[in-house]
Amino acid sequence: MTPASHAIGNNPGRSRSHNRRVVLEAVRLHGPLGRTDIARIAHLTAQAVSNIVGELLAEGLLVEDGRRRSGRGQPPIQFAVNPDGGVTLGIEIGAHRLTTLAVDLAGRLRAQRERSIAATDPAHVLPLIAGEVAAIRATDSIRRSALLGVGVVMPGPFGVDGLIPGGPTTLGGWDGLDPAALIEAALAEAELGEPVLLGNDATAAAVGERLHGAARSLRNFCHLYFGQGLGLGIMIDGRPFGGAFGNAGEIGHVVVEAGGRSCACGNRGCLEQYASLQALEERLAAAGIAAVDSDAIARLHREGHPVVTAWIAEAAARLGPQIVTLENLFDPEAIVFGGVLPDGVIAALIAALEPLPTSVAGRRHRNVPRVIAGTTGRLTAALGAAALPLLETMTPKLDRTPPPEVTAAG
Repeated sequence: MTPASHAIGNNPGRSRSHNRRVVLEAVRLHGPLGRTDIARIAHLTAQAVSNIVGELLAEGLLVEDGRRRSGRGQPPIQFAVNPDGGVTLGIEIGAHRLTTLAVDLAGRLRAQRERSIAATDPAHVLPLIAGEVAAIRATDSIRRSALLGVGVVMPGPFGVDGLIPGGPTTLGGWDGLDPAALIEAALAEAELGEPVLLGNDATAAAVGERLHGAARSLRNFCHLYFGQGLGLGIMIDGRPFGGAFGNAGEIGHVVVEAGGRSCACGNRGCLEQYASLQALEERLAAAGIAAVDSDAIARLHREGHPVVTAWIAEAAARLGPQIVTLENLFDPEAIVFGGVLPDGVIAALIAALEPLPTSVAGRRHRNVPRVIAGTTGRLTAALGAAALPLLETMTPKLDRTPPPEVTAAG
């Protein structure tokens, strides 16, 4: 069987973009490596690896890293990801915070900025984004690095009829607009013109955890992302699954109680009305504790505040059946919990899930627990956003045919 810790190449020439990504991933995860080791890990021919390595060297994405002595003959040249080969920017537009960071090709965080925002509509946010990008670009750590692109993430869903836009877990003012085009235009006006790619925050968070966090060795996992609401990132064979229109993983709007609490989407009894930061904040506000941030929630949890304790119990009770459903649907190696909740609260939430009901994940010999905590914290979605430009250029584009329009039967 193929190990789960790396991607497999595809030797036909039409998969070249996929093979480039696989080679880069192999070197990033296991490097420095020689051509023979790359070919073995990536399941590519020696000739294919030689050609791709030559391209990546010429483009500055890989560098030679000396020779490794191994037996007789000329020691093979080792190759490593070039951390100075370029940087990507990641921007997360949250309900209360704007996060901007720069990541190099080796996955190192080169620069980071965070600021609170009073409103999330384009008129307010676009100038702030341009200012934050300009400040990041001016830092010494990336001033001389080529900028390979900008990834932007925000809560979904995108372009959906029926679900009511707005509410505390989505961003007001963006309905019917093209966020990527607006942000790209704002950057161009500020003479910071770069291509902008848009993603769902929960999906990007899964990418961030895969590249930088607890899921580095996992290729098939689900990431429950506790933002203001609740989202789900799905990784299949090392690639994010977004669905036909980028809205896969809207688990927060799965109805878990018929006729339950009213949700801003227009339904009642949605999961995020019980298991989300918004739900916790509403309960604290009802108890007279308003305007709490992550540090305040962490302190209340350490003190054993009854509202936080009760919320953890209720959220775990609602999440348990959903964990089982995800396991039975996707057969993941693990489910990762992460996002803006304090680490201690996430750990307590995972502990409160036990005992989990039986599912296909109930194997005797598991490498990791069924549910694990992420390790990238509140930066996970922004880190995933920074990966979007690389995913766009390095993942395969084998089928560019747009999906057919779905029409109702007459």
